[in-house]
Amino acid sequence: MADESALPSARHEPTDVSPRLIWIGAPALIVVVVALTLLVLALFPGGTIDRTLHLPLPHFPAPELQVNPRGDMESFRAGELRWLNGTGWVDKAHGVAHIPIEEAMRQVEAEGIEGWPAGDQP
Repeated sequence: MADESALPSARHEPTDVSPRLIWIGAPALIVVVVALTLLVLALFPGGTIDRTLHLPLPHFPAPELQVNPRGDMESFRAGELRWLNGTGWVDKAHGVAHIPIEEAMRQVEAEGIEGWPAGDQP
């Protein structure tokens, strides 16, 4: 068996990157970035200006969320039923009014509809 003491002692590397590379590489990187920025600005001079927007910007209303959809539907339905079962003016200037739906159906049944074919009546 070989004697282990014959191996040389371990060495360490003092630095991974030499200071010369840092002193040359960092400014070179900055110069390249600045040069590319100037090249892009020269090729696309108005690229950063958005000419489609006109100030002041239009104000759009926020969406109104329903807190209680079921209650909203019930109140809507109640209003519609009030309209169907009530009376009132549709166009007062021309003398047009609405009547309850049940009464309107009875009138149509009694009078019929002009030009509508009559069915067999029991």
